[in-house]
Amino acid sequence: MIFKEYAQHDGLGLAELVRRKQVSPEDLVDSALDAIERLNPKVNCVVQKLRDHAMGEIKAGLPLGPFRGVPFLVKEFGMHFKGMVSSAGSRLGQGMRHEHDTVMMERCRAAGLVTVGTTTLPEMAFNANSEALLYGPTRNPWNLDYSAGGSSGGAGAAVGCGMVPIAHANDGGGSIRIPAAVNGLVGMKVTRGRTPGGPDMGALLWGLGVEFVETRSVRDSAAMLDAIAGPDDGYYYTAQPPKRGFLASAMTPPGALRIGVVDAMPGAMKTAPENLARLSDTVKLLESLGHRCEPLTFDYDAPTFNESTIRLWATTLGYYMEQFAKITGRKIGPDTAERVTLAVYEYGRSLKAFQIEEAMAQQNAITRGVCTAMRGYDVVLTPGLGRDVARLGELDQNAPNLDMLGWWNHIIQNYSTFTPLFNTTGQPAVMLPLWQAKSGLPMAMQFVGHLGDEETLYSLAGQLEQAQPWAQRRAPNYA
Repeated sequence: MIFKEYAQHDGLGLAELVRRKQVSPEDLVDSALDAIERLNPKVNCVVQKLRDHAMGEIKAGLPLGPFRGVPFLVKEFGMHFKGMVSSAGSRLGQGMRHEHDTVMMERCRAAGLVTVGTTTLPEMAFNANSEALLYGPTRNPWNLDYSAGGSSGGAGAAVGCGMVPIAHANDGGGSIRIPAAVNGLVGMKVTRGRTPGGPDMGALLWGLGVEFVETRSVRDSAAMLDAIAGPDDGYYYTAQPPKRGFLASAMTPPGALRIGVVDAMPGAMKTAPENLARLSDTVKLLESLGHRCEPLTFDYDAPTFNESTIRLWATTLGYYMEQFAKITGRKIGPDTAERVTLAVYEYGRSLKAFQIEEAMAQQNAITRGVCTAMRGYDVVLTPGLGRDVARLGELDQNAPNLDMLGWWNHIIQNYSTFTPLFNTTGQPAVMLPLWQAKSGLPMAMQFVGHLGDEETLYSLAGQLEQAQPWAQRRAPNYA
């Protein structure tokens, strides 16, 4: 049975209806798949629909977790379940089958989530949009001519158009936060080591990467982190445990906070006037809530930051490409990889071990400087993006004549200027959809906390969600 009000509820709201026996998990699966059937031909964010898998999970007995019966989508890179077929958005990896659950997948299942499908991403998860040649373009549900972000663009679009209230995502340079910003969602990049990467990943992307989710509500994000956070067997590193819990923090307004306001990043393009105007509006909103906002500048060498990060990205991409080639038996070349991807792969192959060690030392020095500059501030505020949302085709991973540095400048320095620094520092950072641009597309602001302090971010996010509600906003293409 299809539940007509399905897309009006967040995940905790749907789980409450299941607990009250007003709807069944089977009803929610049918409702999610109905939304996918209706919207996916337009948005193109779901790769596989897994009704039999979902019903099998329900038949096996769902745990009594906080999201019991709630439909869920898994990105085709990173976290996975036994038997899952995925591609990482790449023709090179198409058809790979996973032989076990990851620890995070086990915890998502223990929270009661029911997996109904998989989502799109750019090739090898190395883009700020999701337009892999393998899948075709994933479109923004607010305007189908625009990007849904990346690399977790399929997840962002699926939650943004109401197919599911929660979807798996990961973030190595903004890949949770960029889709949240452009689809009108809550996107928390958690502290390095907060969520489990086992058994397959230790230091994901040399410590730049984390696994989590996209949500529409602050409370869903916080409750999900309560459910899945914590170290796993053989963990590489772990974040300090919360003092009271993430959902409890989201339900409790913060005291008066001292907030540093950053309006530009070293070496990046100038922030667009409309983004700066909404940043100013955010400062006024925060001050009306009793917080103190002050200008803050980060001072580090941009070329050093760019080059050190590029080395880590290229090394990881190249390693995975060679692993995929071994698994599938395909050769790395123009028939299996997009032009920019091949250029990045070749750059990664050219690097020597000492250059990676140097990059890590440079990342450490930048991190120490940024965290010292934040001393005395509770939170840092930045715009979500440096400019308006990209149109489809604007961030083309198959474009000719773009080397690794050119690609970095294209997708980061000239677009998502405010996200990758906090992958380097490992700090938590949350994207909140506070505003709408003149175009009608969402316009988000990013809030950054100290290492291990998602609780302050959730507390502030919950307060802002009440003060500047976004729940009633719906994309034109919505379930």
